[in-house]
Amino acid sequence: MSTSVAIQPSTAGRTMIEFPRISNIFEDFDALTKAIAQRAFGFFEQRGGSNGGAWDDWLRAESELLKQVPIEISESDENYTIRAEVPGYSVKDLTVQAEPNSICVHGKREQQKEEKAGKEIKYSEVSASELCRRIDLPRSINPDRVTADLTNGVLKLTLPKAAPPKTIEVKAA
Repeated sequence: MSTSVAIQPSTAGRTMIEFPRISNIFEDFDALTKAIAQRAFGFFEQRGGSNGGAWDDWLRAESELLKQVPIEISESDENYTIRAEVPGYSVKDLTVQAEPNSICVHGKREQQKEEKAGKEIKYSEVSASELCRRIDLPRSINPDRVTADLTNGVLKLTLPKAAPPKTIEVKAA
């Protein structure tokens, strides 16, 4: 079971999640993996197609295409709390995917800058930035009760833990 979470602005200046946002995060990951593979192959070709260095090519491509997402994880008896730094990303740029044993944060944004001189475009620039972070959890959570807040570039996820497994006594009939 998997739950997609969309993050929406609230009226109190904070941002809260809204369930569900229709998004196929697996398609996003597939496209991202293909883009990294293409870029890594470009580095391979630049090296003359020589064997060795494939891992370095992949990591270099990944670092160019994905923004680092620093996180902080804390735990209480009832919840895990994750704080992820996502400066410059708005609620419409982020998707959170909650599964029983993991959480994934994916963000993508584009910026466009244009300068015009009269009716003619003098300068135009488009830049894109993407982030992706998957966190495997040591204990199962309840994906339907995950909450997310975005405040001042920090995404706070509260992940309620699932009930621990229950041992059932077997009785003779």
